[in-house]
Amino acid sequence: MSGRILITSGPTREYLDPVRYLSNASSGQMGRCLAAAAIDSGYEVIVVSGPVDVDYPAQATVISVETTQQMLDAVVEQWDQCVGIIAAAAPCDFRPASPSDSKIKRNGDEPLSISLVANPDILKTVGDSKQSHQWSIGFALETENGIENAVAKLKRKNCDLIVLNSPTAINAASSEVKIIGSDGAVVLEANGSKTEIAASILKLMCS
Repeated sequence: MSGRILITSGPTREYLDPVRYLSNASSGQMGRCLAAAAIDSGYEVIVVSGPVDVDYPAQATVISVETTQQMLDAVVEQWDQCVGIIAAAAPCDFRPASPSDSKIKRNGDEPLSISLVANPDILKTVGDSKQSHQWSIGFALETENGIENAVAKLKRKNCDLIVLNSPTAINAASSEVKIIGSDGAVVLEANGSKTEIAASILKLMCS
């Protein structure tokens, strides 16, 4: 295979104030494994990554971002030059409506209310602009009604494949996934290291 592909990886952060933020425990391990598998498959790889401690393959071009909007901007800037995207990142779905410019102080035992607004949807933005020569793969981490929710996400975001996993995959070396095709059917169930799963995903997309 040849061409350039995008891989999003890791979490994003949305700041409440200069020192506190909303985020999640995504480690970037799957993104790293996908980048290695894509390079092995002959692709030029661009990784758009949130803050992580993993080292991506030296052959990959890595664009480091922090917020969901920054991740979206980087993806949109690169997307026209790519044949596909694997959206393995776990961007924050919400951000504070009015982040504080100074550290929020505790006021005794008084509760603190924070208003959140929806972040832009990176994978849907890509799916809506996808051309006939391009493909997209998403990830769906679900705690209930996994197949149903993953299929709905696949259709809503115009994906070619979606990878269904569970919270046990977060910051783990291995995972158990179901890969669902554009018709909503499970095309592969895989259980193993993230390196093995990444190779299976690339093999499916490239076959």
